[in-house]
Amino acid sequence: MPPAPTPPRIVAVVVTFNRRALLERLVDELRRTPRLAEIVVVDNASTDGTGAWLADQADLHGVTLEENLGGAGGFHAGMRIALQRGADLLWLMDDDGVPATGCLDLLLEHQGEFDFWGPAVLAEQEPSRLCFPIRLPGRAAVVHRMAEVEAAAVDGVIPDVVIPFNGVLVTADLAGRIGLPREEFFIWGDDVEYLWRSRRAGARTGTVVDSHFLHPATDDLGTPLMFGRTTYNHSPSDLKHYCMARNNTVNLRDYRGWPAVLAFLVKTVWFYTFTRPDAGRLRLSAEAVRAGLRGDFTGHRRFLGG
Repeated sequence: MPPAPTPPRIVAVVVTFNRRALLERLVDELRRTPRLAEIVVVDNASTDGTGAWLADQADLHGVTLEENLGGAGGFHAGMRIALQRGADLLWLMDDDGVPATGCLDLLLEHQGEFDFWGPAVLAEQEPSRLCFPIRLPGRAAVVHRMAEVEAAAVDGVIPDVVIPFNGVLVTADLAGRIGLPREEFFIWGDDVEYLWRSRRAGARTGTVVDSHFLHPATDDLGTPLMFGRTTYNHSPSDLKHYCMARNNTVNLRDYRGWPAVLAFLVKTVWFYTFTRPDAGRLRLSAEAVRAGLRGDFTGHRRFLGG
């Protein structure tokens, strides 16, 4: 009889910044998760005592960075550490989400079918609703309700759809082939770029519908515009918007082409001219787009303070 296959070494990679209470909640849940070999936490130079708390957690591999590198820099560092520590599978998540009971086990039922796959990401305040609206394969409109996702699933899976870096599994083999997230992105779009890079490399992606990851619904993601024919990812934060406009421009140019960049510019102008008029936000958008096209990833720093 051949020997039983060696179970994969699964390492959770968590990125945190100034949300110690939420981080502690997440770590408590991860500690209760079977089959998880190790937890790596990357602290983006928090000022709320997170670094000191991590230093006291003997069962974690905690790393506090010298400066805030955002989610992009945090996942870049965390994934590198996890790979160095022998991870076969990397389980990626931010500090404010939390996996539902059985999330990892349900994902692992599909090990070998995918290279980059994850759970359904639900709004923590209303779990019947998706935290991030998604476009189902073969459909033009986005969906917001979990019931629509369940109805569209094939054998419990939505193929070719995944919400990156929210409880997703990435194989070490894939990370070895395509590299790490683009740390210069800081926040917003780094996860999408990594997903699109994965697909370009032939990665198999999907969402396991019965596996759930809870995340607080924040900002005005998927705000309708153009009389409901499309949506726009508005954020009241100038930092988030600047990074979104800059990084989205780069991603669309590199992976979707100039017509997609033009469509994004039209949506941005429409949104801040008609949907939520804001001349200042239009100027900021133009500045961010120019920075992205120039390859300048420094402009966000003025919003960080201190």
